[in-house]
Amino acid sequence: MISTTIFPGRYVQGSGALERLGSEMVRFGKKGFVICDSFVLENLLPDFRQSMEQSLEVVVEKFGGECSDEEISRLADLAKGAGCELIVGIGGGKTLDTAKAVAYELKLPVVIVPTLASTDAPCSALSVIYTPNGEFKRYLILPKNPDLVLVDTKIIAQAPARFLVSGMGDALATWFEAESCMKKYAKNMTGNVGSMTAYALAKLCYETLLEYGVAAKSSCEANAVTPALEHIVEANTLLSGLGFESGGLAAAHAIHNGLTVLEQTHKYYHGEKVAFGTLTSLFLTDKPREIIDEVYSFCESVGLPTTLADIGLDGVSDEELMKVAEAACAEGETIHNEPIPVTPEAVYSAIKTADAEGKRRKAV
Repeated sequence: MISTTIFPGRYVQGSGALERLGSEMVRFGKKGFVICDSFVLENLLPDFRQSMEQSLEVVVEKFGGECSDEEISRLADLAKGAGCELIVGIGGGKTLDTAKAVAYELKLPVVIVPTLASTDAPCSALSVIYTPNGEFKRYLILPKNPDLVLVDTKIIAQAPARFLVSGMGDALATWFEAESCMKKYAKNMTGNVGSMTAYALAKLCYETLLEYGVAAKSSCEANAVTPALEHIVEANTLLSGLGFESGGLAAAHAIHNGLTVLEQTHKYYHGEKVAFGTLTSLFLTDKPREIIDEVYSFCESVGLPTTLADIGLDGVSDEELMKVAEAACAEGETIHNEPIPVTPEAVYSAIKTADAEGKRRKAV
């Protein structure tokens, strides 16, 4: 049996790391195409653009807001027309996924600079493609991981704590999904089974969340960089990225994808919906009571969703929830990596139960 584990080329993290961006970029080319979201373009880029341009020439373009095939094509045409030799993505998860996809289209190196620790997207050889309206469309599996991931924790600490907490929600799924794949010998994102290293990193991700999550949220609320914040940023970004990609995905992310069919959920972050998907998966896979209590307690302690109302689905109909369940169970979805038979009816029941448990605990 062949196992495969994949990693980014280099991972740099710490307070003030953006000061090194130009010197890191120039290792890959002399002209960079920099894709920024609007917040970065207006608030952060002016602080480090000059130091970046001391190392190489750059062309900056604003990200359109959705990681869609249309946006990827638009940016690829601009980068090719400008004769750029590397692609850089600076911003949130969709900006970064778009940069990775553009680099893939042009067969260029890619540098990833997350300004939020809100998803595990930065390190992966994967882009999640959505429709222009924000509905999940497909996974784009890339032939290699980013050449560089650079994370400035001073920038992360300035963002609203909700982003960091959302990243914890995304990371929360990592161990449970990897464990399911390990039990079933299911394929990871490379098409092979995961390695001992991948499963161990996924478990470390979960343990780090439980140990440092609350303190890291407090640090972020104070706009302060502390060891706890550094640990959670690494868990959200590196450990979760390695764990999901080389360990494998299962129910939680498939349920997230199902939730996106309901427009009411679109204003909630990826990790917030994944967290509810994780809670749902606990009932779907018949986890012990102590694990259910542990995960709910963690979500409550950091402010992650524990009910459908927490992700905009207060008063949602049973018919709508069945649509979510059916989408989560679509052919090829990662929910089929669970080591149990999965049906839309079972997922629907687990969603209802996860919501009921969240409500029960809120009422205590």
